[in-house]
Amino acid sequence: MPVDPFTIAAQAGGTHESSGLDSGIVPAMQPSTTFRRGPGLTDEFIYRRYGHPGAVAVEETATQLDGGAAALVFSSGMAALSAVLDSVPMGGHVVAPMVMYHGGQDWMRAQADIGRIALTLFDSDDPEALEKALTSATDLLWLETPTNPLWGLIDIAAATKLGHAAGATVVVDSTVAPPVTTRPLDLGADLVFHSATKYYNGHSDVLAGILITKVFDDRWKRIETIRGSHGSILGAFDAWLLLRGLRTMPLRYRRSCETAAAIAAVFEGHPQVERVLYPGLASHPGHDIAVRQMTDGFGGMLSVLVKGGSSHALQVAESTRLFANATSLGGVESLIEHRASYQSTPVPENLLRISVGIEDPDELIADLGQALSG
Repeated sequence: MPVDPFTIAAQAGGTHESSGLDSGIVPAMQPSTTFRRGPGLTDEFIYRRYGHPGAVAVEETATQLDGGAAALVFSSGMAALSAVLDSVPMGGHVVAPMVMYHGGQDWMRAQADIGRIALTLFDSDDPEALEKALTSATDLLWLETPTNPLWGLIDIAAATKLGHAAGATVVVDSTVAPPVTTRPLDLGADLVFHSATKYYNGHSDVLAGILITKVFDDRWKRIETIRGSHGSILGAFDAWLLLRGLRTMPLRYRRSCETAAAIAAVFEGHPQVERVLYPGLASHPGHDIAVRQMTDGFGGMLSVLVKGGSSHALQVAESTRLFANATSLGGVESLIEHRASYQSTPVPENLLRISVGIEDPDELIADLGQALSG
Protein backbone atom coordinates (compact mmCIF):
# COMPACT_ATOMS: atom_id res chain seq x y z
CA MET A 1 0.00 0.00 0.00
CA PRO A 2 1.46 3.43 -0.94
CA VAL A 3 2.52 5.74 1.90
CA ASP A 4 3.62 8.89 0.08
CA PRO A 5 0.78 11.47 -0.04
CA PHE A 6 1.50 12.30 -3.69
CA THR A 7 0.95 8.65 -4.67
CA ILE A 8 -2.07 8.18 -2.41
CA ALA A 9 -3.77 11.31 -3.72
CA ALA A 10 -2.95 10.72 -7.39
CA GLN A 11 -4.61 7.29 -7.32
CA ALA A 12 -7.55 8.31 -5.13
CA GLY A 13 -10.60 6.22 -5.89
CA GLY A 14 -9.01 4.38 -8.79
CA THR A 15 -7.70 1.48 -6.74
CA HIS A 16 -10.45 1.08 -4.15
CA GLU A 17 -12.02 -2.33 -4.63
CA SER A 18 -14.76 -1.55 -2.13
CA SER A 19 -15.95 1.50 -4.06
CA GLY A 20 -18.38 -0.62 -6.05
CA LEU A 21 -18.11 1.70 -9.01
CA ASP A 22 -16.28 0.25 -12.02
CA SER A 23 -12.80 -0.49 -13.30
CA GLY A 24 -12.18 2.98 -14.70
CA ILE A 25 -8.99 4.82 -13.82
CA VAL A 26 -11.28 7.71 -12.93
CA PRO A 27 -14.11 6.23 -10.84
CA ALA A 28 -17.67 6.75 -11.98
CA MET A 29 -20.32 8.47 -9.88
CA GLN A 30 -22.99 6.26 -8.32
CA PRO A 31 -26.05 8.46 -7.62
CA SER A 32 -28.38 5.76 -6.27
CA THR A 33 -30.02 6.36 -2.91
CA THR A 34 -30.65 2.65 -2.32
CA PHE A 35 -28.82 -0.59 -3.10
CA ARG A 36 -29.68 -4.23 -3.74
CA ARG A 37 -29.22 -6.57 -0.82
CA GLY A 38 -27.84 -10.04 -0.81
CA PRO A 39 -28.84 -12.70 1.70
CA GLY A 40 -29.25 -10.95 5.05
CA LEU A 41 -28.45 -7.32 5.83
CA THR A 42 -24.66 -7.45 5.82
CA ASP A 43 -24.10 -5.65 2.51
CA GLU A 44 -21.83 -2.62 2.65
CA PHE A 45 -24.33 -0.26 1.01
CA ILE A 46 -28.00 -0.22 1.97
CA TYR A 47 -29.17 3.40 1.89
CA ARG A 48 -27.18 6.48 0.93
CA ARG A 49 -27.72 8.28 4.21
CA TYR A 50 -25.48 5.73 5.91
CA GLY A 51 -22.82 5.42 3.20
CA HIS A 52 -22.36 5.19 -0.54
CA PRO A 53 -19.55 4.25 -2.96
CA GLY A 54 -18.37 7.81 -3.59
CA ALA A 55 -18.17 8.58 0.12
CA VAL A 56 -16.23 5.38 0.79
CA ALA A 57 -13.68 6.22 -1.93
CA VAL A 58 -13.04 9.61 -0.30
CA GLU A 59 -12.95 8.11 3.19
CA GLU A 60 -10.48 5.37 2.28
CA THR A 61 -8.17 7.97 0.73
CA ALA A 62 -8.45 10.31 3.73
CA THR A 63 -7.75 7.40 6.09
CA GLN A 64 -4.54 6.61 4.21
CA LEU A 65 -3.44 10.24 3.98
CA ASP A 66 -3.82 10.92 7.70
CA GLY A 67 -2.71 7.46 8.84
CA GLY A 68 -5.92 6.67 10.70
CA ALA A 69 -8.19 3.70 11.24
CA ALA A 70 -11.28 5.13 9.51
CA ALA A 71 -12.78 8.33 8.14
CA LEU A 72 -16.22 9.87 7.70
CA VAL A 73 -17.09 12.49 5.08
CA PHE A 74 -19.77 15.11 5.78
CA SER A 75 -21.81 17.61 3.80
CA SER A 76 -19.75 20.51 5.22
CA GLY A 77 -17.02 21.24 7.69
CA MET A 78 -19.60 22.59 10.13
CA ALA A 79 -21.60 19.36 9.83
CA ALA A 80 -18.50 17.40 10.84
CA LEU A 81 -17.72 19.77 13.72
CA SER A 82 -21.33 19.59 14.91
CA ALA A 83 -21.22 15.79 14.90
CA VAL A 84 -18.17 15.89 17.15
CA LEU A 85 -19.88 18.29 19.56
CA ASP A 86 -23.02 16.12 19.52
CA SER A 87 -20.87 13.22 20.71
CA VAL A 88 -20.11 15.13 23.92
CA PRO A 89 -22.35 14.05 26.83
CA MET A 90 -24.95 16.58 27.99
CA GLY A 91 -23.15 19.31 29.93
CA GLY A 92 -19.74 17.87 29.05
CA HIS A 93 -16.75 20.17 29.25
CA VAL A 94 -15.15 21.34 25.99
CA VAL A 95 -11.88 23.27 25.79
CA ALA A 96 -10.93 25.21 22.64
CA PRO A 97 -8.61 28.07 21.59
CA MET A 98 -9.67 31.70 21.85
CA VAL A 99 -8.36 32.22 18.32
CA MET A 100 -9.78 29.68 15.88
CA TYR A 101 -12.22 29.49 12.97
CA HIS A 102 -14.98 31.83 14.10
CA GLY A 103 -17.85 29.74 12.72
CA GLY A 104 -16.80 26.76 14.80
CA GLN A 105 -16.34 28.85 17.92
CA ASP A 106 -19.69 30.58 17.36
CA TRP A 107 -21.42 27.19 17.36
CA MET A 108 -19.54 26.09 20.48
CA ARG A 109 -20.64 29.29 22.24
CA ALA A 110 -24.23 28.77 21.10
CA GLN A 111 -24.20 25.24 22.52
CA ALA A 112 -22.74 26.54 25.77
CA ASP A 113 -25.38 29.28 25.98
CA ILE A 114 -28.19 26.69 26.07
CA GLY A 115 -26.36 24.45 28.52
CA ARG A 116 -25.64 21.72 26.01
CA ILE A 117 -21.91 21.91 26.80
CA ALA A 118 -19.63 23.75 29.21
CA LEU A 119 -17.01 25.72 27.26
CA THR A 120 -13.61 27.07 28.26
CA LEU A 121 -11.52 29.04 25.77
CA PHE A 122 -7.77 29.23 26.30
CA ASP A 123 -5.10 31.61 25.03
CA SER A 124 -2.91 29.43 22.81
CA ASP A 125 -0.07 31.98 23.10
CA ASP A 126 0.12 31.43 26.87
CA PRO A 127 2.15 28.27 27.63
CA GLU A 128 0.24 27.64 30.88
CA ALA A 129 -3.27 28.51 29.73
CA LEU A 130 -4.22 25.11 28.33
CA GLU A 131 -3.21 23.20 31.45
CA LYS A 132 -5.27 25.63 33.55
CA ALA A 133 -8.30 25.25 31.26
CA LEU A 134 -8.36 21.45 31.44
CA THR A 135 -10.06 19.67 34.34
CA SER A 136 -10.88 16.10 35.26
CA ALA A 137 -14.34 16.80 33.81
CA THR A 138 -13.04 17.80 30.36
CA ASP A 139 -14.54 15.53 27.72
CA LEU A 140 -13.18 17.15 24.55
CA LEU A 141 -10.12 19.23 23.71
CA TRP A 142 -10.45 20.98 20.35
CA LEU A 143 -7.21 22.28 18.86
CA GLU A 144 -6.59 24.25 15.68
CA THR A 145 -3.16 24.84 14.20
CA PRO A 146 -2.21 27.08 12.54
CA THR A 147 -4.95 29.20 14.13
CA ASN A 148 -7.21 31.17 11.82
CA PRO A 149 -6.60 34.07 11.03
CA LEU A 150 -3.49 34.87 13.10
CA TRP A 151 -1.69 31.63 12.14
CA GLY A 152 -0.40 30.93 15.62
CA LEU A 153 1.09 27.48 16.26
CA ILE A 154 -0.04 24.98 18.87
CA ASP A 155 2.36 22.17 19.72
CA ILE A 156 0.10 19.22 18.96
CA ALA A 157 2.19 16.61 20.76
CA ALA A 158 2.50 18.67 23.95
CA ALA A 159 -1.15 19.76 23.96
CA THR A 160 -2.32 16.20 23.33
CA LYS A 161 -0.36 14.92 26.33
CA LEU A 162 -2.10 17.49 28.53
CA GLY A 163 -5.50 16.60 27.09
CA HIS A 164 -5.01 12.89 27.59
CA ALA A 165 -3.76 13.43 31.14
CA ALA A 166 -7.11 15.10 31.85
CA GLY A 167 -8.97 12.20 30.23
CA ALA A 168 -10.13 14.20 27.20
CA THR A 169 -10.52 13.19 23.58
CA VAL A 170 -8.25 15.42 21.47
CA VAL A 171 -9.42 16.71 18.09
CA VAL A 172 -7.15 18.73 15.79
CA ASP A 173 -8.54 21.01 13.10
CA SER A 174 -5.79 20.61 10.52
CA THR A 175 -7.62 22.33 7.66
CA VAL A 176 -4.77 24.78 7.01
CA ALA A 177 -2.12 22.06 7.40
CA PRO A 178 -3.41 19.06 5.41
CA PRO A 179 -1.74 15.63 5.69
CA VAL A 180 0.78 16.59 3.03
CA THR A 181 2.55 18.55 5.76
CA THR A 182 1.02 17.62 9.15
CA ARG A 183 -0.48 14.36 10.45
CA PRO A 184 -1.90 15.06 13.93
CA LEU A 185 -2.67 11.38 14.60
CA ASP A 186 1.06 10.65 14.40
CA LEU A 187 1.56 13.35 17.06
CA GLY A 188 -0.91 11.74 19.47
CA ALA A 189 -4.30 13.23 18.54
CA ASP A 190 -7.43 11.06 18.59
CA LEU A 191 -9.34 12.71 15.75
CA VAL A 192 -8.42 14.95 12.83
CA PHE A 193 -10.86 17.42 11.31
CA HIS A 194 -10.61 18.97 7.86
CA SER A 195 -12.89 21.46 6.23
CA ALA A 196 -12.52 19.61 2.93
CA THR A 197 -14.04 22.61 1.17
CA LYS A 198 -10.55 24.05 1.36
CA TYR A 199 -7.29 22.28 0.38
CA TYR A 200 -8.82 18.82 0.03
CA ASN A 201 -11.09 19.97 -2.79
CA GLY A 202 -9.19 23.07 -3.86
CA HIS A 203 -11.56 24.32 -6.55
CA SER A 204 -14.10 26.37 -4.55
CA ASP A 205 -17.01 24.28 -5.81
CA VAL A 206 -17.68 21.75 -3.03
CA LEU A 207 -18.71 22.08 0.62
CA ALA A 208 -17.43 19.11 2.61
CA GLY A 209 -15.96 18.05 5.93
CA ILE A 210 -13.87 15.03 6.91
CA LEU A 211 -13.13 13.38 10.24
CA ILE A 212 -10.41 10.75 10.63
CA THR A 213 -10.05 8.65 13.78
CA LYS A 214 -7.00 6.97 15.21
CA VAL A 215 -8.99 4.06 16.65
CA PHE A 216 -12.48 2.58 16.56
CA ASP A 217 -13.96 3.55 19.92
CA ASP A 218 -17.33 4.42 21.42
CA ARG A 219 -17.06 8.08 20.45
CA TRP A 220 -16.39 7.16 16.83
CA LYS A 221 -19.43 4.89 16.85
CA ARG A 222 -21.54 7.76 18.23
CA ILE A 223 -20.27 10.14 15.54
CA GLU A 224 -21.05 7.58 12.84
CA THR A 225 -24.57 7.14 14.23
CA ILE A 226 -25.05 10.90 14.44
CA ARG A 227 -24.09 11.33 10.78
CA GLY A 228 -26.51 8.64 9.67
CA SER A 229 -29.34 9.98 11.83
CA HIS A 230 -28.82 13.59 10.76
CA GLY A 231 -28.35 12.72 7.09
CA SER A 232 -25.22 14.87 6.96
CA ILE A 233 -23.21 12.60 4.66
CA LEU A 234 -21.75 14.21 1.56
CA GLY A 235 -23.86 13.76 -1.58
CA ALA A 236 -22.82 11.54 -4.47
CA PHE A 237 -21.89 14.27 -6.96
CA ASP A 238 -20.04 16.34 -4.38
CA ALA A 239 -18.12 13.23 -3.28
CA TRP A 240 -17.12 12.66 -6.90
CA LEU A 241 -15.95 16.27 -7.22
CA LEU A 242 -14.07 16.03 -3.93
CA LEU A 243 -12.32 12.87 -5.05
CA ARG A 244 -11.31 14.60 -8.26
CA GLY A 245 -10.02 17.64 -6.37
CA LEU A 246 -7.98 15.79 -3.77
CA ARG A 247 -6.03 13.98 -6.48
CA THR A 248 -4.00 17.18 -6.98
CA MET A 249 -3.96 18.36 -3.35
CA PRO A 250 -0.22 17.73 -2.73
CA LEU A 251 0.76 19.62 -5.88
CA ARG A 252 -1.60 22.53 -5.22
CA TYR A 253 -0.62 22.77 -1.58
CA ARG A 254 3.12 22.75 -2.29
CA ARG A 255 2.73 25.45 -4.95
CA SER A 256 0.65 27.61 -2.59
CA CYS A 257 3.22 27.19 0.19
CA GLU A 258 6.09 28.23 -2.03
CA THR A 259 4.28 31.33 -3.25
CA ALA A 260 2.99 32.28 0.21
CA ALA A 261 6.54 32.09 1.56
CA ALA A 262 7.75 34.37 -1.25
CA ILE A 263 4.96 36.89 -0.60
CA ALA A 264 5.63 36.88 3.14
CA ALA A 265 9.34 37.50 2.62
CA VAL A 266 8.77 40.41 0.23
CA PHE A 267 6.18 42.24 2.31
CA GLU A 268 7.64 41.68 5.78
CA GLY A 269 9.64 44.86 5.32
CA HIS A 270 7.20 46.80 3.11
CA PRO A 271 6.75 50.46 4.16
CA GLN A 272 2.94 50.11 4.19
CA VAL A 273 2.97 46.91 6.25
CA GLU A 274 3.04 46.82 10.05
CA ARG A 275 3.54 43.06 10.30
CA VAL A 276 3.27 39.84 8.31
CA LEU A 277 1.90 36.76 10.08
CA TYR A 278 3.24 33.59 8.45
CA PRO A 279 4.60 30.46 10.20
CA GLY A 280 7.41 30.14 7.67
CA LEU A 281 9.04 33.41 8.70
CA ALA A 282 11.84 33.13 11.25
CA SER A 283 10.29 36.15 12.99
CA HIS A 284 7.04 34.25 13.63
CA PRO A 285 6.77 33.35 17.35
CA GLY A 286 5.62 29.82 16.48
CA HIS A 287 8.22 29.19 13.79
CA ASP A 288 10.12 26.56 15.79
CA ILE A 289 6.92 24.57 16.34
CA ALA A 290 6.04 24.91 12.67
CA VAL A 291 9.43 23.51 11.69
CA ARG A 292 8.80 20.46 13.89
CA GLN A 293 5.25 19.61 12.84
CA MET A 294 4.84 21.04 9.33
CA THR A 295 7.08 18.80 7.28
CA ASP A 296 6.35 19.96 3.71
CA GLY A 297 5.70 23.69 3.62
CA PHE A 298 4.33 26.25 6.06
CA GLY A 299 0.95 26.73 4.44
CA GLY A 300 -0.65 28.85 1.77
CA MET A 301 -2.25 31.24 4.27
CA LEU A 302 -0.83 34.47 5.65
CA SER A 303 -2.17 37.65 7.17
CA VAL A 304 -0.88 41.18 6.66
CA LEU A 305 -1.38 43.96 9.20
CA VAL A 306 -1.34 47.13 7.14
CA LYS A 307 -0.47 50.61 8.31
CA GLY A 308 -3.31 53.11 8.25
CA GLY A 309 -5.84 51.06 10.17
CA SER A 310 -9.12 49.60 9.03
CA SER A 311 -9.79 52.14 6.28
CA HIS A 312 -6.51 51.46 4.52
CA ALA A 313 -6.96 47.70 4.91
CA LEU A 314 -10.39 47.91 3.27
CA GLN A 315 -8.95 50.04 0.47
CA VAL A 316 -6.19 47.50 -0.20
CA ALA A 317 -8.65 44.58 -0.30
CA GLU A 318 -10.77 46.47 -2.82
CA SER A 319 -7.81 47.52 -4.97
CA THR A 320 -6.29 44.16 -5.88
CA ARG A 321 -6.75 42.89 -9.42
CA LEU A 322 -5.61 39.26 -9.20
CA PHE A 323 -6.53 38.60 -5.58
CA ALA A 324 -10.31 38.24 -5.39
CA ASN A 325 -11.93 40.03 -2.43
CA ALA A 326 -13.75 36.97 -1.09
CA THR A 327 -14.07 34.59 1.86
CA SER A 328 -12.58 31.08 1.98
CA LEU A 329 -9.19 29.52 1.44
CA GLY A 330 -7.32 26.66 -0.17
CA GLY A 331 -8.54 27.13 -3.74
CA VAL A 332 -6.48 27.46 -6.91
CA GLU A 333 -7.34 31.16 -7.01
CA SER A 334 -5.86 33.70 -4.59
CA LEU A 335 -8.21 35.52 -2.21
CA ILE A 336 -7.93 38.52 0.08
CA GLU A 337 -10.33 39.88 2.67
CA HIS A 338 -10.61 42.38 5.49
CA ARG A 339 -11.29 39.79 8.14
CA ALA A 340 -12.67 42.11 10.84
CA SER A 341 -15.59 42.96 8.56
CA TYR A 342 -16.84 39.37 8.70
CA GLN A 343 -15.44 37.66 11.80
CA SER A 344 -17.43 37.54 15.03
CA THR A 345 -14.40 36.86 17.24
CA PRO A 346 -11.77 39.57 17.94
CA VAL A 347 -9.33 40.24 15.13
CA PRO A 348 -7.09 43.27 14.43
CA GLU A 349 -8.95 45.94 12.45
CA ASN A 350 -6.03 46.33 10.05
CA LEU A 351 -5.67 42.60 9.25
CA LEU A 352 -5.97 41.30 5.71
CA ARG A 353 -6.25 37.51 5.42
CA ILE A 354 -4.71 36.14 2.25
CA SER A 355 -5.22 32.72 0.70
CA VAL A 356 -2.53 32.09 -1.88
CA GLY A 357 -3.49 30.08 -4.95
CA ILE A 358 -1.40 28.70 -7.77
CA GLU A 359 -0.96 31.81 -9.93
CA ASP A 360 2.43 33.21 -10.93
CA PRO A 361 4.20 34.43 -7.76
CA ASP A 362 5.68 37.54 -9.35
CA GLU A 363 2.28 38.65 -10.63
CA LEU A 364 0.68 38.17 -7.21
CA ILE A 365 3.49 40.11 -5.53
CA ALA A 366 3.10 42.95 -8.02
CA ASP A 367 -0.66 43.02 -7.51
CA LEU A 368 -0.45 43.23 -3.72
CA GLY A 369 2.30 45.82 -4.02
CA GLN A 370 0.25 48.13 -6.22
CA ALA A 371 -2.76 47.77 -3.91
CA LEU A 372 -0.70 48.67 -0.83
CA SER A 373 0.93 51.65 -2.51
CA GLY A 374 -2.14 52.92 -4.30
